[in-house]
Amino acid sequence: METTRRSFLMTAATAAGAAAAHELAHGQEHDHEHQAVPSDLTLRVKSLESLLVEKGLVDRAALDVLVDAYEHKLGPRNGARVVARAWVDPTYKQRLLADTDAAIAELGFGGQQGERMVAVENRPQVHNLIVCTLCSCYPWSVLGLPPMWYKSAAYRSRAVIDPRGVLRELGLELADDIEVRVWDSTADLRYLVLPERPAGTENLSEEALAELVTRDAMIGVAKVKSSREGGRS
Repeated sequence: METTRRSFLMTAATAAGAAAAHELAHGQEHDHEHQAVPSDLTLRVKSLESLLVEKGLVDRAALDVLVDAYEHKLGPRNGARVVARAWVDPTYKQRLLADTDAAIAELGFGGQQGERMVAVENRPQVHNLIVCTLCSCYPWSVLGLPPMWYKSAAYRSRAVIDPRGVLRELGLELADDIEVRVWDSTADLRYLVLPERPAGTENLSEEALAELVTRDAMIGVAKVKSSREGGRS
């Protein structure tokens, strides 16, 4: 999946953007415990942080609070909990599809670029894909920060023109008889894909099911597998 995503970005984005994407992906592929020198991207981020703190433009404690929020209060783990609850609780699933904001709020999530949400359900003959053609509108409260490929001009333009081709390049091959529905997020309305529950998970707890759900599955560029491969996206 990662290899195909990098290929997609590198062939469709500008040379500068592709180089930045490759640099970031390359740094993520290596075990940080064995990296003697921080990556160039990491050094640049730390330098910028130090400069902003030195100039008095930001407070380091405020940065720590912000980082903690994205690590522990926002992000894909929240969306995964929503999906898992819908899988094990049919009445919650009905509420999620009927009034997504209220159902998500039941689990304590909301706000932060997710003020108005709509959940769309994948079914055996229907697959949903989320995009923002104008910029990169994205439900931070349940999915965290948008990935680089989601913000790329290539994805934003081609997802509506050739969604099946984009999914194929990102590693998801769909049968010809499966309908692909593309949902265009805006500043006022954002979407969350409710993936299909994978077979063979009938005996898993809600917590174990949440561990299977990936960010990419909730955007619609992947399916949830019954056994995790390679960690959360």
